[in-house]
Amino acid sequence: MINQDTIVALATPSGAGAIAIIRLSGSNAIEIVDQCFKSVKDKKSLLEQKTHTIHLGLVVDNNKTIDEVLVSVFKNPNSYTGENVVEISCHGSNYIQQEIIQLFLRKGCRMATAGEFTLRAFLNGKLDLSQAEAVADLISSDNEASHQIAMQQMRGGFSSEIAKLREELLNFASLIELELDFAEEDVEFADRTRFKELIERIRFVLKRLIDSFAVGNVIKNGIPVTIVGEPNVGKSTLLNAFLNEERAIVSDIAGTTRDSIEDEISIGGIGFRFIDTAGIRETDDVVESIGIKKTFEKIDQAQVVIYLFDASDFKTASSTFKVEIEKIKNKYPQKPLIVIANKIDKLSEVEILSLKAEVSNVELLSAKTKMGVDALQEKLLGFVNTGALRNNDTIVTNSRHYDSLLKAFEEIDRVKCGLDSQLSGDLLAIDIRQALYHFGEITGEITNDDLLGNIFANFCIGK
Repeated sequence: MINQDTIVALATPSGAGAIAIIRLSGSNAIEIVDQCFKSVKDKKSLLEQKTHTIHLGLVVDNNKTIDEVLVSVFKNPNSYTGENVVEISCHGSNYIQQEIIQLFLRKGCRMATAGEFTLRAFLNGKLDLSQAEAVADLISSDNEASHQIAMQQMRGGFSSEIAKLREELLNFASLIELELDFAEEDVEFADRTRFKELIERIRFVLKRLIDSFAVGNVIKNGIPVTIVGEPNVGKSTLLNAFLNEERAIVSDIAGTTRDSIEDEISIGGIGFRFIDTAGIRETDDVVESIGIKKTFEKIDQAQVVIYLFDASDFKTASSTFKVEIEKIKNKYPQKPLIVIANKIDKLSEVEILSLKAEVSNVELLSAKTKMGVDALQEKLLGFVNTGALRNNDTIVTNSRHYDSLLKAFEEIDRVKCGLDSQLSGDLLAIDIRQALYHFGEITGEITNDDLLGNIFANFCIGK
């Protein structure tokens, strides 16, 4: 399946900058660059240079000098892709980048497809499939936690755990398959007691990995937090306080926010996506009504809901916030709800005590002065179980891995039931093979072109 073409692509983001890096990989990569490179110090060709060396020189097209560059040489198999790789650090002009790439295309390269460098690394055995997927996660990580998980997976933390389980299961599978060859002699090679112990251990590890996905998924994608409440209670001011910028328009006029406004910040290394919504109230305004409808849609999507009310409202007989709080609690009983009294800077100490007595489990805050914002951030962090992250445990973040783990767990359960009911070896072998298949799907021992196409299509070109 490995394509023998020499590929080229821009490895840094497109656009003008101080420098750009152009990457080539393939059996002819060094030879192609050597045809267009003139060293300013060394008379040797690039083909004669040692691997993992850097050379200063000029990229030339016939007698035309395109740029002064640094050329890094990595010879197979000691490179990222396992092939000959050359990286050219040139000046970051769009014109220079395109001139160099077009020159190599004329010399016999072709443009790399999305993720093709990492695909070649996988096909050449430099990375397993879960490590290759972690490369994309590392590139897209935008907070400390997602970066930490991606680094652990890229170093093989997850795949080594799966590979060890698969190897032990494979050893027992081989013994059971061997028993089938001696069925008439009624010989038992696989110790059933030890096999049961292994199955229990595999079930325990799989269960832990499956449960970790609940944490891993929110860490990878960020935790959506919807800020709701009546108009003019300070929802947009709270969003601005979280972001430390004037992201949302703030006004004394009720109903200023007509649409939802979203932005993401990192709290304690975890990504939180805050959604400021239109104020909930009865209105004849068509546009505002659409915004209120969207508010309830955002509550559906949120993992945590913040309900904000004006602290001075608890004294008025016409206050409706308690009714709205009960509605949200009844409609979303499993969804964490934080009830916050805003604008407490306007209340006296006696009024604050009265408020606490009147509204149970209320958080006190002044979004305008940012009093209580830090405490609210700590409370939000409490909704994320970061224990596994702190202990450097393996955390599953990839939905494809999660699906394969669920299927493997199902097959292992069948094997356990078969052992308990003293099922014959040939029937046990069928379920064991299926479990091994799903383990192999994760690390890439078992794969197909469609799967690889789907995975690497999400990569950037040049990686």
